[in-house]
Amino acid sequence: MSETKISAADVKVLRERTGAAMMDSKSALVEAGGDMDKAVEILRVKGQASAAKRSGRSTSEGTVATYIHANGKVGVMVEIQCETDFVARNDDFQDFAREVALHIAGAPSVPHYVSADEISDDAREAERRVFAAKAAEEGKPEHIVEKIIDGQLAKWSKEVALLEQEHIRTDRYEGKTIEKLREELAAKTGENIVVSRFARFQVGEEV
Repeated sequence: MSETKISAADVKVLRERTGAAMMDSKSALVEAGGDMDKAVEILRVKGQASAAKRSGRSTSEGTVATYIHANGKVGVMVEIQCETDFVARNDDFQDFAREVALHIAGAPSVPHYVSADEISDDAREAERRVFAAKAAEEGKPEHIVEKIIDGQLAKWSKEVALLEQEHIRTDRYEGKTIEKLREELAAKTGENIVVSRFARFQVGEEV
């Protein structure tokens, strides 16, 4: 399909689906030969390439999503931030926020941090001591103890950091992590998307 056959209506539809600029949307449709789904993918790839540029942009808008488990004993609140009110009200953004809240409520390994970067040196050192003690009890050879401990620390950080976890709805999200889903949403909307904080409550457990 030539560029002259790309309609303004198609450009509008693509912009509404992705939040991309008009000229970017038109160029993607031209490149995709008018195939709307392919154009969406093209814009996503370009968006992921520019994610680093977006990461430093201010996020003063967003939403607080909640999830209460059916038994009424587990509840979650999560704050997801973005750059504009337009994206904050977008269905994809709202769905992402709800899905993150649902994941936190049901994750096999309850997250304690948003990202691994938030884990303090003291917390890491405490875990290191535990792993070192276990290795000593099991009589592991000294020359491989450090490698074992480093591997266990890496595994532990993924278990306690929300962004590192695979979403519990593996069939729907094909084993993608929360960070991967965040990246895809950022690429689709063209905005910096931030999972800023969360709180998980369970009846009978201290906060």
